[in-house]
Amino acid sequence: MSRLQTSIRKNDTVLVAAGKDRGKRGRVLKLLTASNRVVVEGVNFVSRHTRPNPGKNVKGGIMKREAPLHASNVQLVCPECGKQARIGRRTLGDGRKVRICRRCEGVIDK
Repeated sequence: MSRLQTSIRKNDTVLVAAGKDRGKRGRVLKLLTASNRVVVEGVNFVSRHTRPNPGKNVKGGIMKREAPLHASNVQLVCPECGKQARIGRRTLGDGRKVRICRRCEGVIDK
């Protein structure tokens, strides 16, 4: 079973590189490591038909919600240069290991 690449983390801003929502940006809400997928805010909406349940205070109807995308279809956006970037790793002088942008050499982890 494959594991999720560790270059993408929760609350990172990513750009969708493939699929029906190609070009959209969003924040990573959830990582599904077992299936190598990510849930991105505002991307890949699907319709979910729900039955009303008064006990749980759930209204019935058709609800829109985000569905998972495969991790290979998203790319991290560098917070410094604002462009999609490949990710590298570097050890800082104080011993911390951080992710860096290969395009601008900026530190992604603050």
